Amino acid sequence: MSVIVTDQGFQPSPPVSAVPLADLAAHQGVVDLAHTDDPTALAAHLDQVQLIRISFPAFSDGRAFTVARRLRMMGYTGELRAMGPVIADQYAMARRVGFDSVEISDDLAARQPAPQWQFRADWQAHHYQARLRA
Repeated sequence: MSVIVTDQGFQPSPPVSAVPLADLAAHQGVVDLAHTDDPTALAAHLDQVQLIRISFPAFSDGRAFTVARRLRMMGYTGELRAMGPVIADQYAMARRVGFDSVEISDDLAARQPAPQWQFRADWQAHHYQARLRA
């Protein structure tokens, strides 16, 4: 099981039927991308996809941040969800690059409970430029 993290806190993850990029033709509005996938392969389908989940193989691998940013720059307006071992300290960065939510395991949610994530929910104020302006 897993937990969805948003600016409002934790919520249970509903079952999702997603296809990998290799099976894009069979998508039902939900696509899973690996951190190594080229998001330009989705360019012709962006208006047909409601949810794109991008996997993080480890919290120390930030390539999924780049994939999310590129999708937003290409004009994707649907939901972007980070999946995997993203930690609470990375939540503000995830939101800034375009992720709407993060899907984490129950184990990670137990180690980093909702208050740790909600502390970072005001993600627009938790960056060094905002602190310099204050």
